[in-house]
Amino acid sequence: MINGFLSGILWALDTVILSIALASTNYISTPEALMFAPFVSTFLHDLFSTMWMTIITIAKKQTNEIKRSLKTRSGKIIILGALLGGPIGMSGYVIAINNIGPGLTSIISSIYPAVGVLFSIIFLKEKVKPIQLFGLTISILGVIFLSYQANGEFSEGNSFLGFIAGVVCCVGWASEAVIVGYGMKDEGISDENALFIRQISSSLFYGVVILIFLGAWKFTFSTLYTNSILYVLLAGIFGTMSYLMYYKAINKIGASKAMPLNITYTAWAVFFSYIILKQSITLYSIILGIVIILGSILSSVDLRQFRK
Repeated sequence: MINGFLSGILWALDTVILSIALASTNYISTPEALMFAPFVSTFLHDLFSTMWMTIITIAKKQTNEIKRSLKTRSGKIIILGALLGGPIGMSGYVIAINNIGPGLTSIISSIYPAVGVLFSIIFLKEKVKPIQLFGLTISILGVIFLSYQANGEFSEGNSFLGFIAGVVCCVGWASEAVIVGYGMKDEGISDENALFIRQISSSLFYGVVILIFLGAWKFTFSTLYTNSILYVLLAGIFGTMSYLMYYKAINKIGASKAMPLNITYTAWAVFFSYIILKQSITLYSIILGIVIILGSILSSVDLRQFRK
């Protein structure tokens, strides 16, 4: 369970640091920059994460394992999960924000653990107890209320496209955890191997498909010579550590228990925003953060083992 919690804490750090980069002048100075910023920053984030994973893979002499994994059916399944959770899920998230605003998008996307639990029951045959469903419900409700408070009123530009994009994001993120969990049932593929495959697949798809389709490569190169790239590089480190913990949690306790622990990042992000960005924090936010964390514990811990 500790791996799942660490994935949420580290992802919160990743989110806060990346927000500093996205607030820099080169990402907000022109309409073009505002449009490209989410896609370019995500591409660079995953690219840097791939670099860190490459260093880990070489240091641990796992290169041959990666090559073998890529040739297997399980390796190809993990690539599918990577594309669903990375480029497809994140693109849906960005499109939804642009059409229905961050408030409603956060609420729709925060339901992904519930969708993931349903997929886990159907496809992975994971057993979920009523107390776990209760904890998951509490945690998701906490995220919804915290997202609404953080983003204010919902956008009035609610559109069919924005809602569909939000659903695509939700299903994409849920599918990634379940599909990767299925792929890691192959004993020949470790969680580190799975993450390397995930990051390199996501980076290539972003670079070769999405950025070319958007015509965003020129803007991407221009960001490499700014101070903001240092924040993206640092975020990539925390993001890599977060994903490592997340994949370890999926591998050890299953996707249905790992996902509720991962969404605690919304609560930790409030804390780190207060510490790093000096943003105000309210009692309401603190209470909701505690609710999210307690709900995730209920949804992930085996009470009989806990009592023992």
